[in-house]
Amino acid sequence: MRHTGQKLRELGKRFVTQPFWERPDETYLVRRWPDLFALCVATVFFWLSLTPSLVPRPWLLQGVIGGITAAIGYAVGSVLSSLFRWIVKWRPSAKARVRCWLAYWVLSPVLAGWLISESAQMQRQLRQLQGLPPSLTWHTPMIGLITVALWLLILLLARSVRLGSSRFIHWLGRRLPRPVAIGVGLLVSGIVVSTALQDVVFQRGIIDVADRIAKATNGDTKDGIHRPTSRLVSGGPGSAVEWGELGLQGRNFTGSTLSGDRITEFTGKPAKDPVRVYISSSAPAAFADEEPFAAQAQLALRELKRTGAFEREVLAIAGTTGSGWIDATVIESLEYMYGGDTATVAVQYSYLPSWVSFLVDKEKAGKATRALVDAVRTELDAMPAERRPKLVVTGESLGAYAIEATYGTVDELLGETDGALLLGVPNFSPIARELRERRDEGSPVWRPEFEGGRNVRFAQFPEEDLRRPRAEWGHPRTVVLQNASDAIVWWSPDLLLERPEWLDEPLGPDITPEINWFPFVTFWQTTVDMAVSYGVQAPHGHRYGTGSVDGWAAVLPPKGWTAKDTARLRAYLDARPSPY
Repeated sequence: MRHTGQKLRELGKRFVTQPFWERPDETYLVRRWPDLFALCVATVFFWLSLTPSLVPRPWLLQGVIGGITAAIGYAVGSVLSSLFRWIVKWRPSAKARVRCWLAYWVLSPVLAGWLISESAQMQRQLRQLQGLPPSLTWHTPMIGLITVALWLLILLLARSVRLGSSRFIHWLGRRLPRPVAIGVGLLVSGIVVSTALQDVVFQRGIIDVADRIAKATNGDTKDGIHRPTSRLVSGGPGSAVEWGELGLQGRNFTGSTLSGDRITEFTGKPAKDPVRVYISSSAPAAFADEEPFAAQAQLALRELKRTGAFEREVLAIAGTTGSGWIDATVIESLEYMYGGDTATVAVQYSYLPSWVSFLVDKEKAGKATRALVDAVRTELDAMPAERRPKLVVTGESLGAYAIEATYGTVDELLGETDGALLLGVPNFSPIARELRERRDEGSPVWRPEFEGGRNVRFAQFPEEDLRRPRAEWGHPRTVVLQNASDAIVWWSPDLLLERPEWLDEPLGPDITPEINWFPFVTFWQTTVDMAVSYGVQAPHGHRYGTGSVDGWAAVLPPKGWTAKDTARLRAYLDARPSPY
């Protein structure tokens, strides 16, 4: 025991006199001590990552954000430190370095522990602000360990790349003039690293794995979903689309179609069986000689004609997300309102998750939906005006982008439809961006007013927000449900270096005043927020709940529809289990 204590004292003395490891020579590019200035910048970046963002996050993801932002901070600090050493020849004395390192080892763990604990309190406040229980599991030691482990992994990978580049340049230097060797070496190293990241890690790794998983999932059928018996639904009797061709989301959508009797139970009035048409990305196999999206649109048109969709009072075109998902509540709201006298049509352009579709299939969303809209519009224009159904469009998340990409501008959207209901529109969508940029002076970006709210209105709490604008409702109408805390609405690469408008005063109703913008840090916080934006309750994060009831009641209310009807339907849909 005495011997152990003596060894510990010796180690302590050695640490105090030399709290860092000095590499033997400059060829040690991987096995070397971190740069102190860069490490300080990395530590500050980690501390900044502890600040709250749009939605509450779990401790595990806080560790991930901390590790990534610390690595970015270290890279920034390392570049600045190298520039300083290149410009300034002065170097601190050995004694000064020892004192600085000792100060770092003493202060950084204490401050980190305190700030992690403070971040837990800020997360609890954010949870309360968004209607969640304040209870929170926040593992301070684990957050620190995950951060350090991830930072070290990224640092080792970066240093390994640097070591490989250095050896390659040294090899070239024996054969070429040194300036040429350095230029060629850096160029080749950059190409190899970018190719490895793009082709091996991203395409053959992440995307291929996601594709295989999504393809297998697309072949499944959710429990409780069965082939429809109605002839008015794709995949049912007489349909040109086989049940097995619909894909997971297509079967969910058509297999959960309301019946007229079910609608009557709510309305107390006779109701029709709604029409639902869904064309999956694999359905047009018989049209191999045609352009795929045009083939889908023509098959959808055949189904619409077969089911008598153009004889309904309302025809809705629904944009789908990357996987082909459609929010059942949005469609059911319209069907209940109109007593089933509706038809809804949608096409699937991908079975991949939305985040993958955003990276590799985003353009397909607009092309597929544009082909469908053109086919439907052509058919409607050939009909007598008095016999045409009212045409509305809707979409959520990437489905909303599909609708916006189809029309391009707000004037086109209002000019070619009888109404639109869009939910959680991604930041890169053209019409939502146009509306925010052209919003009335003084209105915040998270609830913009456009031309006094005459034709377009934004809402997070639709029962209140849709009554705010000063102008009288005109026709046609568009409602955009947009939560101030929805990371999918606000995520943008611009967050890396540019402060966003949604952080300007006044803040949104569910945004904590503790939030702030920091270069690089806020981008990664918002990126992680997208992954957890479904973990809150509506109307927060990327959850919109039954806001579509108020949305449709504002966009295209049936004759005689009242505010009491809206409240009753909202309560009814809130109470019923989600069909899928």
